[in-house]
Amino acid sequence: MKKEGHTETALHGRSSFSGKLGYVLAVAGSAVGLGNIWRFPYLAAKYGGGIFLLVYLLLMLTFGYALIVSETALGRMTKKSPVGAFQVFGRTLPFRLGGWVNAVIPMLIVPYYSVIGGWVTKYLFAYLGGNTAKLAEDGYFTDFIADGFQAELWFLIFSLAVVAVLFAGVKQGVERVSKVMMPLLVLLAVFVAGYSMTRPGAWEGVMYFLIPNPENFSWMTVVAAMGQMFYSLSIAMGILYTYGSYIKKDVDIEQSTIQVEIFDTAIAMLAGLMIIPAVFAFSGGDPNTLKAGPSLMFITIPKVFASMGFGTGAGIMFFLLVLLAALTSAISLAESGVSTFEDQFGWSRRKSAMWMGLVIVLFGSASALGFGVLDFVSLLGMSILDFFDFLTNSLMMPLAALATCFLVTRVVGLDQMTQEIEQSSAFKRKKMYCFFMRYLAKACIVIILLSSVANVLGWISM
Repeated sequence: MKKEGHTETALHGRSSFSGKLGYVLAVAGSAVGLGNIWRFPYLAAKYGGGIFLLVYLLLMLTFGYALIVSETALGRMTKKSPVGAFQVFGRTLPFRLGGWVNAVIPMLIVPYYSVIGGWVTKYLFAYLGGNTAKLAEDGYFTDFIADGFQAELWFLIFSLAVVAVLFAGVKQGVERVSKVMMPLLVLLAVFVAGYSMTRPGAWEGVMYFLIPNPENFSWMTVVAAMGQMFYSLSIAMGILYTYGSYIKKDVDIEQSTIQVEIFDTAIAMLAGLMIIPAVFAFSGGDPNTLKAGPSLMFITIPKVFASMGFGTGAGIMFFLLVLLAALTSAISLAESGVSTFEDQFGWSRRKSAMWMGLVIVLFGSASALGFGVLDFVSLLGMSILDFFDFLTNSLMMPLAALATCFLVTRVVGLDQMTQEIEQSSAFKRKKMYCFFMRYLAKACIVIILLSSVANVLGWISM
C-alpha cells in the first residue's frame, strides 16, 4: 500500500508491524510511561509498600490480562481502530458511543501528557547544563510552569518529536522508535536503580517496597492498585484496539500479553527501586516524603539528586529515562488518534497526523498555560491540566472499559473471542479469562469509577 513519502506492508488495507517483536515493544512502550516512573512509586509508598506491590501484581495478572487480551483480540478480529471495531458489531447509538469514548480518550490525554513531557525535557536539558543545585531550590518548579513562554516552548518541543514519529508511519516511525527506546529505557532504569539502592540508608526503602506487610493493607490499597494497573497498562485508551489491528493472525496474543506484563512490571519495580530507596536515604527513612504525589518527580527527586555526590549524572540519566518513557507513551496515544482519523474519515496518514498534531497543540497549549497565563480558568475547582486528567482517567476510561466488557460478553460472545485468540495462542489462561470477563471485570471497573469520583468530590481520600 502506497503511503505518502514511504511504503508500508499492507494488512487488509492497513499498515502493520513487521512482526511480534515490533508489536510487543510498541505496546510495552505505550504501557511504560509516566504512570510507571512517578505514579507507581508514590502510590506504593502511600498504600503500604510491599503489600501494594503484591496486590498490584495479582490484579495485573487477572484483571489487566483479561482486558489487554480482549482489546487486542477485538482489534485484530476487526482490523479497525476503536470506533470501527465497535461498529463492526452494530451501528446503533450504544455501539457508536462505545467506540468513540475509546477513541477520544487518547486524543484528550496526549495533549496534557505532552505538557508533562515538556517539563521532563526542560529538566533534562537543565541537568545537562549542570544546574543541579538550582533545580533543587524551593519554588523552581512552580516558577517554571507559571512562566507561559517557557512552559509553552518546552511543550512544543516535546510535541514536535511526537508528531515527527507519526508522520514516519507505523513501521518506520512507531515500531522503529520503540525498538530503540525500550531497550535503552530498561538499561537506564537498571543503572539508576542500582545507583539508588547503594546510597547510604537506602536499604530500608528497598525492604519497605519489596516485602509485603499485612498490617499496611487496607481497602484503599486494592482501589489504588486497581486504578494504577488500569492507568499503567494502557487499558481503555484505544491503543490496544489500534495496535491489535496492525498485527497479523499468526502473532500469539497471549504470549505477547505476557511479555508486555513482564515489561510493565519490570519498569514499575525498577521505578520503585530508583525512587523509594533514594528518597528514604535523603529523608532519613521518612515514608511521608514519598507521598508528595505528582510533585515527587519535579520537586523531591531534584532535592535528592542535589544531596548526592553524583547528582548531576544521576539527574541526567533519570530524566533521560523518564523522557524516553514519556515519548513512547505519547506516541502510542497519538497513533490511536491518527488511526481513528484514517479509518473514520478516509484521510491519508499525513493528513491524519497533521490533524492529530493540531489537536495536541490546541488542547496542550491550554494545559501548558493553565498554571500561568490561564491560571484564572478553573474547571470544577481544578486547573485545565488536572481537569483533563480527571475527565479521561477518572470518568472516561472506566466507561470505555465497561463498554468493552459489554461488547465482549453480550455481543461478540466469549466463544468467538476465544476462537480469535486460539488461532495463534495456546490460551493457557482461558478459564481465568472467561471467569473474570463474565463475573468480575465489570464490578472492578465500577469500583474504580465510583472511587475516583468520590475522591474528587472529597468523600474519600486516596
